[in-house]
Amino acid sequence: MAHCWSRSAVFVAVGAGLTVQHLDTGGAGSVIGGIVLALGVAVLIYMFSGWMSNVISESMSGLYSAQLSRSFKQGMSWFIFSEVMFFGAFFGALFYARMISVPWLGGADNNAMTHEVLWPAFEAIWPLTTTPGGTTTEAMPWTGLPLQNTVILLLSSITLHMAHVSLEKNKRTALIVWLEITIVLAAFFLYYQAVEYAHAYQDMGLTSNRVSTATPSSC
Repeated sequence: MAHCWSRSAVFVAVGAGLTVQHLDTGGAGSVIGGIVLALGVAVLIYMFSGWMSNVISESMSGLYSAQLSRSFKQGMSWFIFSEVMFFGAFFGALFYARMISVPWLGGADNNAMTHEVLWPAFEAIWPLTTTPGGTTTEAMPWTGLPLQNTVILLLSSITLHMAHVSLEKNKRTALIVWLEITIVLAAFFLYYQAVEYAHAYQDMGLTSNRVSTATPSSC
């Protein structure tokens, strides 16, 4: 089963990459990417459903043990660790771009010649709506969809906590209700995330092509 999980994750990663790379141009690459992505997601759903079925069956059969409890806790610990590292990389990249690379390109610290030689007309401001190469973009405001998704995410954390409290108090009906609400909120969150990314990509021009045009001509 572990091999299937690994392969499905590879399918999802490759499919998502191909889809994004060819989203603006279409063609065979986009179609193949969509197929591979759908295949990976389908396998993930199938494997996750099977795993949950096995866990429930083991629990109902009285096979749940201290060893299983430790394995679940270790698995969740590694998952949380991976999430911390994942978002740490994103926020680290944001910090580097905002606090280091953009000011340096604008001539901050001892980089006056970097600014003068490479991008003399570049103005280091944030949000970066004009790249050093002169390409203009549009900054997405924190209101609207980003704020809406943040509220949904916070609400889902509360409902999941309430489900956990209900589980500890052995209130099965309340547990099911809170979990169902959490799942509905998760579905809305994923939907609006897709809408937000599509809006940023198609309407605001926030694509990887914008980044590539910022490469110095002397490089």
